[in-house]
Amino acid sequence: MDRRNTGEGREKPSGAGHDGGMRPSLDTVPGTGAFLYDRDCGFCRRSVVLARDRLRVRSRFVAWQDFDLDSAGLTPEQTDASAWFVYADGRRFSGGDAVAELLLHGRPLTRPLGRLARFPLLRVLNRAAYRWVSANRHRLPLP
Repeated sequence: MDRRNTGEGREKPSGAGHDGGMRPSLDTVPGTGAFLYDRDCGFCRRSVVLARDRLRVRSRFVAWQDFDLDSAGLTPEQTDASAWFVYADGRRFSGGDAVAELLLHGRPLTRPLGRLARFPLLRVLNRAAYRWVSANRHRLPLP
């Protein structure tokens, strides 16, 4: 996976900076999907590094600002409001559901958490937790 240095000694996932080249699109999403996050959010960037490096998530991470949103049928307003997980076949998940999908592509121990987060009662709790974190992300310490 291509990584870029953020200048703080930490690496940023590929697609996290606009380099003037072609934008990643749904056509370039691998079978393990792509997680779209807000590059302007420090909490979001650090969470991506955690997911990639510690949870070893095999999906692609792309800042929504660098992704061809039209190819996935998304708008800047939708992706600014929450994280998204998209598959090449067009399936899309937002918020807590996107996090559950992400966990399905991580270490073997995280996969059951992703499956559990899909169960109806736990899905409600997962979505509520995501909404709370999203609303308070600027106040939360970086992971």
